Amino acid sequence: MNDFFTTDISYIIFRKCSASWRMPRHKFPYTDITYIIQGSARYTINGIEYDLSAGDLLCLPENSIREGVTFHDRPMHCFSIDFRLRSENGALVKLPFPIVSRIGAKRDIISMFHTLYYTWRHKQTGYMLKTHGLFLLILHRFYELIVSNSDSTAGDFRIKKVIRHIAEHYAEKLSVEKMAQLAGLNTSYFGSLFKKETGMSVNQYVIKTRIKNAENFLVSGEYKVEEVAMICGFSDVNHFYRHFKLLMGSPPSYFLPNRSDKLLS
Repeated sequence: MNDFFTTDISYIIFRKCSASWRMPRHKFPYTDITYIIQGSARYTINGIEYDLSAGDLLCLPENSIREGVTFHDRPMHCFSIDFRLRSENGALVKLPFPIVSRIGAKRDIISMFHTLYYTWRHKQTGYMLKTHGLFLLILHRFYELIVSNSDSTAGDFRIKKVIRHIAEHYAEKLSVEKMAQLAGLNTSYFGSLFKKETGMSVNQYVIKTRIKNAENFLVSGEYKVEEVAMICGFSDVNHFYRHFKLLMGSPPSYFLPNRSDKLLS
């Protein structure tokens, strides 16, 4: 799926169905995603029945024939968005999602949907920019859960706290002992838990974070290699050079935008 696309949003609704709610059979011209957060419903899509409950995502391609009914003893609550997805050149893009995905009730997604719906309804200045931004974030979360089969919100909250700290303070002196204190764990257990969650040691993660930030500084063309090394927490330029080449596959000078700078470094 191309990462560069725009959305043409036609309609957003937070639907709280009554016990007698029914969607009549009709052909729908837009792509539709419906995320159920409470209750259950039965949708018939192109002649096939799907029983849905809280935590299910229904994704309908354009021109699907649909009808639906909720269950009187557990009326459905859901968010629905009608839209078209377009690539850079304006061509229609189809979401790589199945008709039904059992992704579970995700609090962060539900919160984003509530904000999206409020933004769409109240239409304050700049609301379309915020609407499209929120919708793309929601699509990204669905893509992550359904296509990548991963969940960036999962994992130990203590390790996430440390990761956020590293992201903000990567240029400072960071010891395993201090990180363990931040997580409220003893050093030995913290080290093993961090590696279990991230796949690398604390020191490896810190170095990787520094190197990735160094890449951004180098690409900007505003700094020399030696300056980037110091900015990103490396007191030894040779140490920086060795780790950078090992992780990135090329020396730091390769990422400088000016060719003469590359040759001089």
